Amino acid sequence: MNCVILAAGYATRLYPLTENFPKPLLKVGEKTILDWLVDDLDRFGKIERFVVVSNAKFADYLRTWKVQKASGEDGLIPSQAPIDILDDGSTSNETRVGAVNDLLFAIEEERLSGDLLVMAGDNVLDFSLGAFLEFFEQVDGSAIMRYFEPDPARLRNCGVLELGDDSRVLAMVEKPEEPKSNWCAPPFYAYRGMTAEKIRAALGDGCGHDAPGSLAAWICAREPVYAMLMPGKRHDVGNLENYCKIAAEYRGFQE
Repeated sequence: MNCVILAAGYATRLYPLTENFPKPLLKVGEKTILDWLVDDLDRFGKIERFVVVSNAKFADYLRTWKVQKASGEDGLIPSQAPIDILDDGSTSNETRVGAVNDLLFAIEEERLSGDLLVMAGDNVLDFSLGAFLEFFEQVDGSAIMRYFEPDPARLRNCGVLELGDDSRVLAMVEKPEEPKSNWCAPPFYAYRGMTAEKIRAALGDGCGHDAPGSLAAWICAREPVYAMLMPGKRHDVGNLENYCKIAAEYRGFQE
């Protein structure tokens, strides 16, 4: 299984902190956000390769991080799986190409096929993704996670799920005007048989290209997708205030 980490955003809500620095490399506790994600997944030995998609403005920062990580500099933990850094060519928030286009770019550039873990590179978790990998191995289809969101305003900015009795996703709508449930999907997706052709078909069929959940929503309508209850909390580092709060309180994964 390969893993594509989407890290080409510009995090404008975190300015000036991220005006000239990539959000995934912000420190939370003793590690960067990206290190928390990669180190957690790497210890299970199921990821063959990590592909991190950046933009042109921040690609050099991530290339430097890759070199430092490989050498163990500054206490970084070298990854067992190789890490590739891709530059999608965008230079500003106004010219960004979108998460689904970035995923297509990664698949074509690295010639990826088969099972694929796709995730945003700017989320802080207080749990390990190991349970999600196990869940994916057990279901006959692709997999996402779900968590209960009571706030209607937040629901309108999420991917909202309709579920069957067996945790199969009956429908998913990205940022719905009228949410049909309180189940939200965080930006972590494990896909069976993901190919460039499938993504091109989705885009040609009207799938949105900006939010990564748009592709998951398209796939849910056509193939079996199952949703695992998220076993902890996910923190979206959305603005300066909540970044400072998370950085101060975060204590790493619960063993």
